[in-house]
Amino acid sequence: MQPEHRAMRGCVLALALLGLFSGAAPAQSPGGPLQQPVPGRLGPVLAQAAPVQANTLLPDTNFTARQGTTTAAEGGAVVAGPLGEPQRAPGPATAVFGAALFARGAPAAADTPNPNYVIGIGDRVSVRVWGAVESEAIGQVDADGNLFLPSIGPIRIAGTRAGDLQRVVETEVRRIYTQQVQVYAVLLGVNRIGVFVTGYVRSPGRQVGTGMESVLDYLLRAGGVDPARGSFRNIEIQRGGRTVQTVDLYPFLLAGRLTRFLFQEGDTIVVNKQGALVSVDGAVRNNYLFEVPGRAMQGEELIQLSAPLPAATNVVVRGTRNGAPWSRYTTVTELRRIPLLDQDVVSFITDAPPQTIRVSIEGSRIGPSVLIADRDIGLCQLLDHVAVNPTMADTASVFLLRPSVASQQKRTIDETLDRLERQLFTATSVTTGVAEIRTAEAGLVTQYISRARRIQPEGRLVVSDGSGRCSDTRLMDGDTVVIPERSEVVLVAGEVTAPQAILWRPNLTVEDYVGQAGGFTQRGNLSNIMIRRPSGELVLDPQVGPRPGDELIALPRLDPKAFQIARDVLQLIYQTALSARVFR
Repeated sequence: MQPEHRAMRGCVLALALLGLFSGAAPAQSPGGPLQQPVPGRLGPVLAQAAPVQANTLLPDTNFTARQGTTTAAEGGAVVAGPLGEPQRAPGPATAVFGAALFARGAPAAADTPNPNYVIGIGDRVSVRVWGAVESEAIGQVDADGNLFLPSIGPIRIAGTRAGDLQRVVETEVRRIYTQQVQVYAVLLGVNRIGVFVTGYVRSPGRQVGTGMESVLDYLLRAGGVDPARGSFRNIEIQRGGRTVQTVDLYPFLLAGRLTRFLFQEGDTIVVNKQGALVSVDGAVRNNYLFEVPGRAMQGEELIQLSAPLPAATNVVVRGTRNGAPWSRYTTVTELRRIPLLDQDVVSFITDAPPQTIRVSIEGSRIGPSVLIADRDIGLCQLLDHVAVNPTMADTASVFLLRPSVASQQKRTIDETLDRLERQLFTATSVTTGVAEIRTAEAGLVTQYISRARRIQPEGRLVVSDGSGRCSDTRLMDGDTVVIPERSEVVLVAGEVTAPQAILWRPNLTVEDYVGQAGGFTQRGNLSNIMIRRPSGELVLDPQVGPRPGDELIALPRLDPKAFQIARDVLQLIYQTALSARVFR
């Protein structure tokens, strides 16, 4: 659809031209039915070459080191997080490994344990036997782990699962009475004990539970280990003033292994102070602060804990040695032999340029739309592997779309808009009438600035000269090679009465095309004509008429007597339109 351009003066013209930005840039269509493909270089002459067999363009020989400085495509280290965590914030780790273990609420001690509960000393059990003999006992498991049943004797119950209590009691009774007897056994309740939890926990004190509960249950009731001060690797269980067991939670966090311990009334759990911490960030799966057992941790252990990604090639270690800042740059392999101390920061990075690049092919082409090539490949060399239909493809107008160029264009537009905005709000007025005019203009220009900031340039890079010869520029990863489709029309836009597409004819001049578009507006004239080729090349002083597929743009004539801010707006509009290619 052709945009409607209206002739207006000053900033009114700016708003009319701003309507052009509401449309998206035209997509490159692949064209209609294709004939027999003719592979070869997309230059002024289609060289007959062997068809492409695959979409990978890698040389058979080994890569050789190039002399010179690094380029924008391969300079500097990069850090890529794991695929499962795309929103990870860059920088050193802030979470202590294992802190999430105590993020949930404390478990409540249930009076009716589950079938997997192991009966311990002090638990209340009910057993009844009838038939050949009758006996009944309701009581607690004694210190020896037995329950005394009249006429039968003591029965060993401690250490039995609650779900196996019926079977165990029935087996013991039938060992004495072989005649028909019936047994019913049930666990009535568990014995409550008090365990003291102290040290570096959030809520130290006496916690009530059962003897068969784990150290994690009691730590949860105490609020968990304080991640800023407490240790996850040095937790002591004391009984009678002696340490009877030391608990390291890392085996549980990594492999689910937790040593079972039978607690008794009056036991004490002591969380010792936090040991040395080592921070790990960058290309790793486990981005945490890891506690060091003792004063130092070998790099081998840190690698096992942090799980570096396959892309990690090098490591930057920062810390303090002998009271002074210390750093080291090494490989992942060498890190295994380096001792790490308290407050060290280890950053895994990818510091090796990729050996291949990914290039997309758009427009009128035949074959794959994505090519993987050696990073040193040039545009003309790559085009030798692209097949086209010569009757459909405009091989003399190939151009590149490069993301880095688009970013530069966007930055330039934003800087220009900032400068225009400062000029708008700092301009002075000598009279009240001029001030009113400037106020009205300021409202219009502010609306334009707001909309212009949303423009996304396409990053077009002109790689073909006026004669259609290819410039063998070095390609970058992410480039898109666009092969325009042949066109038989000329688009006339800008300061003309009726912008439209006109069928190209060799005998028509610039004046003829403008005349068929209704002539110039009040701001247009023949001295401000620009021709844009399909390749992106701009011709500001055309000596001949446009070619098929060109855009003939009538630029506005800037009145030197107009306000400077209005002239700046008009200039900025056309600069923005050219970078975003929205004249269509």
